[in-house]
Amino acid sequence: MTISHLPHAPARRALRHVEARSAGGPVDPLLRVTLNFHPDRAHRGRHILAGLAADGVYRSQFTTGTGNGGLTAYPGGDRWRWESRIFGGAYDEAPPEHRPVYGALDFRRRTTGGAPRFGSAHFRLTAAAVARTTFCYPDSFCEPSDFGVAGRMALVALAEADRKDALDDYVEAHVHGPVLLERDVEALVLDACHRGTEVEELARALPCPLEWHAGFRLTVAELRRRPDFRGPRIVELGARIAVGGRLDPSVVAAAVARGEHDPQDLKKVWHCLARFGAPAPR
Repeated sequence: MTISHLPHAPARRALRHVEARSAGGPVDPLLRVTLNFHPDRAHRGRHILAGLAADGVYRSQFTTGTGNGGLTAYPGGDRWRWESRIFGGAYDEAPPEHRPVYGALDFRRRTTGGAPRFGSAHFRLTAAAVARTTFCYPDSFCEPSDFGVAGRMALVALAEADRKDALDDYVEAHVHGPVLLERDVEALVLDACHRGTEVEELARALPCPLEWHAGFRLTVAELRRRPDFRGPRIVELGARIAVGGRLDPSVVAAAVARGEHDPQDLKKVWHCLARFGAPAPR
């Protein structure tokens, strides 16, 4: 789908606005945009994968009201303000369902997706989806001044030259136009801890192929060696919720479901797991 074929005028205006501010040569055609998320959570009492199967559409935080970063997607909120700046006000008066969804350009070619800080699973989008995606570096909450589109992409070189922590090492992507699972997704990639579980069963009902990565795993012993990353209190929480002295995505999800701890603290436990328990590169 090219810019001119996007169904909504705000998306066309947003892409053209960012294109005019971008520089560099075209993106490597082998690179993909990934949408990282937690596949083992519920939204409004419904399993997130069941909702995706019913809708067939991956929706933005402005529509769902949920997310794995800051929850500021409302008129006047930080996310709204960042989008107004990046897209030249193109979406200021648009309905929530017309806004882009967020992901990352997987320029590191990780098995866990371009931005695992936002979830253990990811949808890997098709090459065609890149053509209607805008990019920025660093993350939009940093109010960046460097932008890219498929035909003008200098951001990979910027990211490769930077020395950010591995959890922050991503080129942010904004996919404009609806993301339809049947049309726009090459594969859903799940953590191996979900094999044989309800998550796998629900994933197989989606209209896209299912793949696996080796999985995030972190022992309590290793976690205790990292008190400076998210703080000693988060280390102790991780140790408290661990099963058999180990953390994986299903353990963190079970703690979220029990509702006994601050969700923001559990998000920081996930950050520790994602940062120090990632599978080895291919």
